[in-house]
Amino acid sequence: MTIKEVEKITGLARSNIRFYEKEKLINPTRNAGNGYREYSEEDIKTIKKIAYLRTLGISIEDIRRLSNKEADLYDVVKMQKQALEQQLSKLENARLMCERMISSKEKIDYENLNIEMYVSDIKDYWEKNRKVFKLDSISFFYMWGGDITWAILTILCLLVAVFTVRGLPAAIPVQWNGGTVSSLVDKKFIFAFPVACIIIRFILRPFIWRWLKINIIDSSFAADYIANYLCFIALSVEIFIILYVKEIMKHVTVILFIDTFVFIGVLLAAAHRAARKR
Repeated sequence: MTIKEVEKITGLARSNIRFYEKEKLINPTRNAGNGYREYSEEDIKTIKKIAYLRTLGISIEDIRRLSNKEADLYDVVKMQKQALEQQLSKLENARLMCERMISSKEKIDYENLNIEMYVSDIKDYWEKNRKVFKLDSISFFYMWGGDITWAILTILCLLVAVFTVRGLPAAIPVQWNGGTVSSLVDKKFIFAFPVACIIIRFILRPFIWRWLKINIIDSSFAADYIANYLCFIALSVEIFIILYVKEIMKHVTVILFIDTFVFIGVLLAAAHRAARKR
């Protein structure tokens, strides 16, 4: 069967099927004549099983363990049931708190909100909701992945291009091999970097988001973070090209080191904030 037929039979999108294959959960054969994938009835059954378990919230990693006979389905489902029950319990508690607030005789407003009216032991209440505060601790990620950060990076790319294009040689390097330039392009290519930031945000980011969503329940902030980091790399490469032609910097590894340092720095900052919340 072709992937188009698999889509029709299973009702799943091609991207999902390809993802399961990429994760080596299915392994369709190749037609010797045309090189196309050929899916068997067994592949169809496996795809349906994977998709069903994903709807239960079971992770790709757990499904891989099941596929490799490293875990028992009963145990995995039982653990997932317990996790869902905990989530439901917390949601029900939150629902009851909301109900208490809206059912009070007096109209509630933020300015006069009295927490003690609804919570008897406030420290115990904070402890029970510790997970929420841990999520708050990753606000730095949200800041890095926000629209403002993307706009700043894009504007910086544009300003760098506008103010340096006249001073650049007719051809600028875009590829290096062993420390020497291997490819040159017209200097107007410098404007490709702010364009790249726009493409990353509005075209590439949705693809990143969809890919992450297959394996992560809420991947929006992660997609924003990755997209903005790619824009940061674009800005870094743009600056490196300018420094290279000005003979100020000769090794791209310096820029890559700086990018890595910033990336790790953001992770450590978020981890530190999370630790302080514990």
